[in-house]
Amino acid sequence: MVISEYHSIVVMPGMEKPFPTILAFLIQRFPGIDTQIWEARIRSGKVLTEDGEPISLETAYQPLKRLRYFREVVEESVIPFTETIVFCNDELLVACKPHFLPVTPAGPYVNQCLLHRLKKRTGNRNISPINRIDRETAGLVLFSMNPKTRGRYQALFMNGKVQKTYDAVTTYPWDPKRTSWTIENRIIKGDPWFRMKAVPGTPNAVSNIDLVESRGNRALFRLSPVTGKKHQLRLHLSGLGFAILNDRYYPKLLPERKDDFSAPLQLLARKIQFTDPVSKKQVRYESERRLLL
Repeated sequence: MVISEYHSIVVMPGMEKPFPTILAFLIQRFPGIDTQIWEARIRSGKVLTEDGEPISLETAYQPLKRLRYFREVVEESVIPFTETIVFCNDELLVACKPHFLPVTPAGPYVNQCLLHRLKKRTGNRNISPINRIDRETAGLVLFSMNPKTRGRYQALFMNGKVQKTYDAVTTYPWDPKRTSWTIENRIIKGDPWFRMKAVPGTPNAVSNIDLVESRGNRALFRLSPVTGKKHQLRLHLSGLGFAILNDRYYPKLLPERKDDFSAPLQLLARKIQFTDPVSKKQVRYESERRLLL
């Protein structure tokens, strides 16, 4: 059994009809974890209040309070790639993560994630991600180093004040007459739950897409997402007929398999720029990683 070295946090939402117990809330909040596992974790003191007190099976639900818990998995695979720190000061850390490494603990990963690696490297246990990218995607992720200024950086993303640039290498099954597109549509959760889908309705996802270069049946695209919906760029490119190389989810869901480290998803969060809310300076950070066409 592999147990996380650091606790995770979940907030109990304010609800008109709250759950009778914290246990009932956890069972509903994390449907992939069996009831017996939560019961065992609670009995062994692995679920705590925000004050650090262990809860019991009967502890009442407490709206808007935070819980601390330690994730655990039976076995955890090692991700054999290293992140780089692009920038770091007392307020902000910008890291470039490799393909396959999750930003935070998720699924079968507890200690093999960017957050825990950076906590070890910096010695800052208060470090927290400001933005996130998919486990399969490589590139830039921002972390708050100071809880007092964290909200200022989070507001940049919430208010659309960040310019992001991605690169993607795709299949190139046809020679389009156009070389640039603006895609606006509505994206919601699909089936199964980890895939997204486009549906009719008010747009909530916008991407600017430019063809940079093509060679035979491959092409390099530059992507500028205006919004930040889950899997937005993967869905928008595949919707145009250009599937990102090694994408297991789009346009069709392929059978589950072990990670093939020789065939990463060809999507890179390459550049990010904004006005720093603390220094008030215009800043730009860029990954040294490049995709090969």
